Amino acid sequence: MIELFATMTPVAQALVATCFTWGVTALGASTVLFTRNVSRRLLDGMLGFAAGVMIAASYWSLLAPAIEMAHGGMLPAWVPAVSGFVLGAIFLRGIDLILPHLHFDTPVEQAEGIKTHWQRTALLIMAITLHNIPEGLAVGVAFGAAANGHDTANLTGAVALAIGIGLQNFPEGLAVAAPLRREGVSPLKSFWYGQLSAVVEPIAGIVGAGLVTIARPLLPYALSFAAGAMIFVVVEEAIPESQRGGHTDLATLATIGGFAVMMLLDVALG
Repeated sequence: MIELFATMTPVAQALVATCFTWGVTALGASTVLFTRNVSRRLLDGMLGFAAGVMIAASYWSLLAPAIEMAHGGMLPAWVPAVSGFVLGAIFLRGIDLILPHLHFDTPVEQAEGIKTHWQRTALLIMAITLHNIPEGLAVGVAFGAAANGHDTANLTGAVALAIGIGLQNFPEGLAVAAPLRREGVSPLKSFWYGQLSAVVEPIAGIVGAGLVTIARPLLPYALSFAAGAMIFVVVEEAIPESQRGGHTDLATLATIGGFAVMMLLDVALG
């Protein structure tokens, strides 16, 4: 697989990788085609796992390479990492304030963002769609960084990140589709909306890969920007949602497990 990726341009690599992560989201959403009631305990554990993967990916795949790349530059190595990280979180917070969306198990009256007359279904989908942006961006930036030939960013590491993001996308697809199915939406529509939440990942991936390929000095900033955006999603959405169902110990252990799996992928393959 690595040999196949090596023959592609960074943008094409990012497109294929994010189509894979989108596909895993669809696989998770497809669960509702076979059952209407998904165990809340299972969902909490899977969301905890997703949170752990994202935390580990933010450091091992994004922040650590960003810091290493910044060594020897005109500015101290911490400047690109810290500034990019903070900007990534601010960017996601800005979108969070503007884009109408609704967290799961929350009354429609508590929808965030600009006030709108959108239905509950659209608001739920928008919440996950919003949080898929940094995942696609992270994968795209990783492939763009690998193409620049830096020692701390290589193709196998970018593939490992895509695999990790794909693993945590399974519960995200389920997290969209399952509540819709419980609320009476048909199985096919629930599946459709669940997979649709990840359609932004290929777009964000192409943008990320293209940007850092054109402007190499942006690499450490772009990597840390993606990390900041992902950590914002973890703290603002994934961890609170995994704890809300009352299975806190399970969700916490699953988070540790997700972190360990992503760390293993990145250290072993990266």
